[in-house]
Amino acid sequence: MRLRLVPAETNFDFFRFRNITMGLSIAAVILSLAAWLVIGLNFGIDFLGGTTIRTESSQPVDIAAYRAAIETLDLGDVSITEVFDPTFGEGRNVAMIRIQAQAGEESVTADVIKAVEAALNAYDAEMTFPSVESVGPKVSGELIMTAVLAVSAALLAILFYIWLRFEWQFSVGAIAALAHDVILTIGIFSIFQIRFDLATIAALLTIIGYSINDTVVIFDRLRENLRKFKTVPLTEVMNKSVNETLSRTLMTSGTTLLALIALLIFGGDVIRGFVFAIAWGVIVGTYSSVYVAKNVVLLLGVKRDWSKKTDTTGNQFGNIDA
Repeated sequence: MRLRLVPAETNFDFFRFRNITMGLSIAAVILSLAAWLVIGLNFGIDFLGGTTIRTESSQPVDIAAYRAAIETLDLGDVSITEVFDPTFGEGRNVAMIRIQAQAGEESVTADVIKAVEAALNAYDAEMTFPSVESVGPKVSGELIMTAVLAVSAALLAILFYIWLRFEWQFSVGAIAALAHDVILTIGIFSIFQIRFDLATIAALLTIIGYSINDTVVIFDRLRENLRKFKTVPLTEVMNKSVNETLSRTLMTSGTTLLALIALLIFGGDVIRGFVFAIAWGVIVGTYSSVYVAKNVVLLLGVKRDWSKKTDTTGNQFGNIDA
């Protein structure tokens, strides 16, 4: 007896509402870009420069009192947020104090950090400071540029690979799906003001790799079926290809999400943004593999006079039962 998430053979019409799904995808991308431009991202200390001080106390966090305690230091705009985590005990109250680099300084000086800690200890003598992280504005600017280059290089490399491996229509479809996934992830971070730092960039690169893997598996099956069914309408061949790989897709996405949900709940606040980005990316990546990449290929069309022998390299796991 083997557990099956889907029947051995399915015949779902994934492209019945392709105009609606494509319209929803375009609208989601536009909304995400608008949120990015209007609301902006909640950049972490990696990208802003400055210092983040993590506080821990047995007393409840009082942001107004914390702000009043350090107000006399004249540090400019200081961001104070309480950290919520289900793994924290009843007497463990954590906050993050973010101080931007002062004018004329590469980062917040050690004297300023000591002054902040002393001011907070005057309010709560038992308060401790488990971690202090500092990044200079020059370094943060270089990190932003490096992050943009890393994501762009990954997309270009994948574009080139898919172009060589398949046809240019497949390449355009794959890149459209990846851009869709990245933009929607940035959009969700902007709308909910989730901290955006270097860990999030690592998550974006992970999302790109995960999404293209799922897309390539379906593309491989589509190419095989195009050679087998040369006179069958392209929509039907695409539906058949997606149905044949549906078991593998659900099993991969489902097991990945199980691990990510566990990390999201019990992993702690330090990695929560990273895990959330990957979990969201798995969901939108699975969606875009079918409803963005394949819709674009369907729109552009592909040649049907395949004469080369079918290359099944890499497809040996395409029919794994879930």
